[in-house]
Amino acid sequence: MPLVNSPMSPGKEHRIITFGELLIDHLKTKMMRTQIPVWYKAVIPGGYMVLTTAFCLACSGNAETLPGEGEPVDVAETADSVPYADIDLSHWKITLPADLDHNGKPDEYQPGDLVNYGYRDIAALSPFMYDDTTDVSLVFHTYPAGATTPNSSYPRTELREQMTPGNNYDNWSLTEGGTMKGRLKIDSISPDTVNSKYDYHRVIVMQIHGVISQEDMVTYGFDSNHAPPLLKMTWIDGHLFAYKKTLVDESVSGVDLYDDSSGTWTDVKHDFGEVGHDAFTVEIEASYGELSVTVNDETHVFDDISMEKWPFENYFKAGNYLVTTDTTGFATVKYYELEVVHP
Repeated sequence: MPLVNSPMSPGKEHRIITFGELLIDHLKTKMMRTQIPVWYKAVIPGGYMVLTTAFCLACSGNAETLPGEGEPVDVAETADSVPYADIDLSHWKITLPADLDHNGKPDEYQPGDLVNYGYRDIAALSPFMYDDTTDVSLVFHTYPAGATTPNSSYPRTELREQMTPGNNYDNWSLTEGGTMKGRLKIDSISPDTVNSKYDYHRVIVMQIHGVISQEDMVTYGFDSNHAPPLLKMTWIDGHLFAYKKTLVDESVSGVDLYDDSSGTWTDVKHDFGEVGHDAFTVEIEASYGELSVTVNDETHVFDDISMEKWPFENYFKAGNYLVTTDTTGFATVKYYELEVVHP
């Protein structure tokens, strides 16, 4: 189906769609099920985009019937049928790798900005978070765009759980527990031309991140609530790894457990094998004393003493956290499903 940057050919019947290129993808799918030659014109910035098609055989059964030639398309009805990923964003904020408002911090948008597909109306979000209606996914794209969060030098387009929307201080303990499940894939990622150990850059797609509770901040007089991530689900050259924090010395106790340095907490890992660029499912179940991670049909359980001694509260993260400062680096992660449940 060719794209022609010119007005529609004289004498051809047409239907005019005026609400964006994403709708065109959906309409093309419906056209493939009909035997009627139809012209569609999209009015978009920069001029006309005209799509044409020849006669197409029905995929199965009888061909669908389009409105009679010359009749206008019901725009409202067609818009409602455009497929978008059904992901509830009411308890997620998003952090971007850019500082477009020049306040010295990565730009962030709260759940109230994102819900009810509100993210589609935010121009600053569109290079980093957008819909792909061809496979009904929510896309997270990132690259080093000049802004990183404290305690990190890597770019991210990443969702951060907020149990109370807009509040970063309401989090959950392992005693309370929680489950996150998603279906996703690494759609594209840049080659690593700097580190010879890897063929591609690495990307973290899910996390359980620790945070010192407000109560413990007061009790121990801490001036920062920073804590390490309990779990990082990391894509490395096509394999998916789970990195889980564990105590270097299992006898450590009390206030010393809050030391987030590598001298106190280190990583143990499990390789779930190759997922490549295909879609895969991840289910993470966190509870006191046990962390269960399932990738596709394989389950691995972390149940060492560190899971009982973990002193921090937690929140889930999901999206695209690219592990590189290479200015040519990039990654695109697609989410088809994402849900979080707390008891």
